[in-house]
Amino acid sequence: MNCCDLTPAHVRAIAPYLPGKPISELARELGLAEADIVKLASNENPLGPSPLALAAAQDALYDMALYPDGAGFALKAKLAAKWKVSASQIVLGNGSNDVLDMAARAFLAPGTTSVYAQHAFAVYSIATQTVGAHGVSVPARDYGHDLVAMRAAIRDDTRVLWIANPNNPTGTFLPWAEVEAFLETVPPQVLVVLDEAYGEYLPVAERCDTAAWLARFPNLLIVRTFSKAYGLAGLRVGYGLCSIEVADLLNRVRHPFNVNAPALAAAEAALDDVDFLARSYALNAAGMAQLAAGLSALGVDGVPS
Repeated sequence: MNCCDLTPAHVRAIAPYLPGKPISELARELGLAEADIVKLASNENPLGPSPLALAAAQDALYDMALYPDGAGFALKAKLAAKWKVSASQIVLGNGSNDVLDMAARAFLAPGTTSVYAQHAFAVYSIATQTVGAHGVSVPARDYGHDLVAMRAAIRDDTRVLWIANPNNPTGTFLPWAEVEAFLETVPPQVLVVLDEAYGEYLPVAERCDTAAWLARFPNLLIVRTFSKAYGLAGLRVGYGLCSIEVADLLNRVRHPFNVNAPALAAAEAALDDVDFLARSYALNAAGMAQLAAGLSALGVDGVPS
């Protein structure tokens, strides 16, 4: 017997997250030129990062011998102004995955459950299993969330419920009025994690200032990322918006200095580059239309996104 034989059963039961392979690895595996491969698996921004973000990250490298600002003061201040919340309502993460993991570690434990939709982001299940809790997968409706069924799946031992809007990986979207009405029905002891990683890709008419809901729903955690529309996936920086009480608990399980200095600087600069964000949105919309048209021409059905 060795140390691995004594690993907890709930750890052994986890199916590890498998990210999309890098282009270089696919090229070697398939014998193709890297220039002939277009990677869509990880939803990375083909524009790369904002020039302002790139310059800020480069400048931050000169101080790499120093630890980053563990509280992320400057980035939190800019996010607080953007979302009209207090800086004490913001939790920074090493990517939004880090914030999702904090939610599981702060609110779940063996003997508790979390609820998520079929076809949900794999991290919800993994984060739940990691802390020894039980995940309840609710069958999807039209490849998206069935909020009625998810409400029915809440039990006395449910502590977290996960919603992604737009949903990843299926791209489905719930009207915000339905999400708001759903939140009215969720018991206050259940944390609702609203994952808005792809929020910047919504048409303007379909966007919603969900941060304004925090005053009414103290059990709401909104999670966003700089990895997608902002093009900073390689730096790993995301954040959560929530009540001061929820933020305090998340910070108790957050690792020290969890966001590096170039990431903090790049994210702060990225928020200033509104033109780049508009270009990211436009390119993504055009790409979705192109892909849908191409699949249709091939006779391949797809889920409307």
